[in-house]
Amino acid sequence: MTAPLTPPHQPQSNDPWQAPPSGSHAVPAEQPGVDERRTEIRQAAVIAAVLTVAGAVLGLLWLWLAPRVPLVSDDTAVFLKNSEGEEAIGADGTFVLLALAFGLVSAAAVFLFRRRGGIPLVVGLALGGLLGSLLAWGIGIWFGPTSDVVARAKEVGKGVTFDAPLELHAVGAAILAWPIAAMIVHLGLTALFGPRDPEPEWDALYGAPPAGPAGGTAFGPEPGAAGERETGGRPTDGPGQP
Repeated sequence: MTAPLTPPHQPQSNDPWQAPPSGSHAVPAEQPGVDERRTEIRQAAVIAAVLTVAGAVLGLLWLWLAPRVPLVSDDTAVFLKNSEGEEAIGADGTFVLLALAFGLVSAAAVFLFRRRGGIPLVVGLALGGLLGSLLAWGIGIWFGPTSDVVARAKEVGKGVTFDAPLELHAVGAAILAWPIAAMIVHLGLTALFGPRDPEPEWDALYGAPPAGPAGGTAFGPEPGAAGERETGGRPTDGPGQP
């Protein structure tokens, strides 16, 4: 006798090609990582905004700590008072050192805020550092000594020393110091101290090994199977047995 067949008008419940019931409008669920990705993007935007505002602090510190370049006038031209001085490159060095320190602190703060990291957070960190550096540069120039050197020389008079305007000569290196340092430090902290994903198990990746003949696996018989086959299922004679 054969098993009764399913009538053609009654489809099986586990048929993968079965059409959905009429009148049902199933809405596909969102992917599980969509909400987390949106949260990371919002957090990255907040980080970029906070670091941009922090650039004002960098600009004020640069204005306060950068060495001044002394100038002097003789009513016909303006000269460097100390032609062999290093004050001109001291302003660039001060800005770069401060920017590196801000990059280190901001990267550590972002890592403590969200230890899992993520590409949006790194992008927000780099963008905020870049905008913060530009704002710091503008604040230093705006609130520093005037850039109209001729008018300032006429104002102070002949032979009187005055400060040259605050400038950056290596603009590219100074502006990129903060974002590059922040990205390197953040990626290093994430690699060293970030959470680790659990190692996948063999069965989860490739499934259980297929069963072989006599209850063994495809990789060989189970232990003891060969001996049972040779003795017809009876245990082998041990010492002291007839």
